[in-house]
Amino acid sequence: MREMSVHQFRSRLKAAVEGVLHGHEPLRVTRRGGGDFVVVGAEDWERERETLYVLENRSLMRQIARSVETHQAGTGRRASAEELDAIDRL
Repeated sequence: MREMSVHQFRSRLKAAVEGVLHGHEPLRVTRRGGGDFVVVGAEDWERERETLYVLENRSLMRQIARSVETHQAGTGRRASAEELDAIDRL
């Protein structure tokens, strides 16, 4: 994660925000007295929230683990050619 002081952030606001949005890398802004903060693009924040939701959802994580097990064992459901074509069109 990139880091800059709050003074640098203020003086380079436009470039700092552009870097966060286009580089998809959060920016930590430090303050002398503490209370640092992080600047994250809205799209990236939503993606992180979705990831945290999945990781915190025990039921969903169990489903994923079972899917991995059946896939590795070769016993999982196989998609038809039509289903795979439909996925490719998304």
